[in-house]
Amino acid sequence: MRVLVTGHQGYLGTVMVPLLRAQGHDVVGLDSGLFADCVLGALPGDPPGLSVDLRDVTVEQLAGFEAVVHLAALSNDPLGALAPEITYDINHHASVRLARLAKDAGVRRFLYASTCSVYGAAGAELVTEDAPLRPITPYAESKVRVEDDVAAMADSGFSPVFLRNATAFGFSPRLRADIVLNNLVGYAALTGEVKVLSDGTPWRPLVHARDIAAAFATCLTAPVDAIHSRAFNIGTEQNNLTVAEIAAAVVTAVPGSRLVITGESGADPRSYRVDFSAARRAIGFRAVWTVPAGATELYQEYTARGLTSGDFFQRFTRLPHLRKLCDSGVLDASMRRVGVPAPAHP
Repeated sequence: MRVLVTGHQGYLGTVMVPLLRAQGHDVVGLDSGLFADCVLGALPGDPPGLSVDLRDVTVEQLAGFEAVVHLAALSNDPLGALAPEITYDINHHASVRLARLAKDAGVRRFLYASTCSVYGAAGAELVTEDAPLRPITPYAESKVRVEDDVAAMADSGFSPVFLRNATAFGFSPRLRADIVLNNLVGYAALTGEVKVLSDGTPWRPLVHARDIAAAFATCLTAPVDAIHSRAFNIGTEQNNLTVAEIAAAVVTAVPGSRLVITGESGADPRSYRVDFSAARRAIGFRAVWTVPAGATELYQEYTARGLTSGDFFQRFTRLPHLRKLCDSGVLDASMRRVGVPAPAHP
């Protein structure tokens, strides 16, 4: 299958592309390259790719693809709070536009990376895909809007599927340090402390980046009637853990580390436990990575590849990295590359 992967030079895309290629898919990437250099260790081998801002994709660039895997987004709740209008512009409007152009170009499958954070403050009960959506951040709200708008495009020739990923974790050559397990392990490896700023009580569902990649690969080849215009929670109930439980797994994985729960940020309203059984029933997908295994993997990779404090707190953390690109004149206030004019769209 000929597949376009947006965001192929990001945290998830760098893990997903090799899996799709290994399964025989003809993969082309599309990325503006904001995080292409955020690499820990050897530079990964990228597929052929289009260097394009998501907001500037044309229908001609989508011609000939059988499926689009749409990962590209401004992926960070703090970033969304800092620049909500840009988050909506890229994550919502550009994503819906991409889907519309893909449909016009004859693309038959559109796989969208949504998020379990659409459930917001759902509490301790397991939530299914039918649960009320209560997004409490611009990032999560943008995902809900895309799901609604793209679902309205579904017909016999265009099958979107919405993969509501749990909070990602695990090593990727293009690392992210601002997601909970990756952050706690890195901080522990560098300082000896597993530092939790909340009170540790919120629930988080977690899923390894490789399991997310496997879920997308499954949806690419699943029968159309199994995935057509459906949402699937992606993860495993085993990884529904409180932040304190996640931190405890990190203490076990990082020798000599100690747990410090400061509570300085207060209670986090984002708390939800998720039911992942629909994907098991409908498409036979099962996530296999546990949080303890992921914590051990991260510690080993950080240590082997020489993670430094500078990289951990700046290059591999989305918000300061983007601020640096803006301050150095690489990006303008709209997060566009300076000197690359935006084309006029009808």
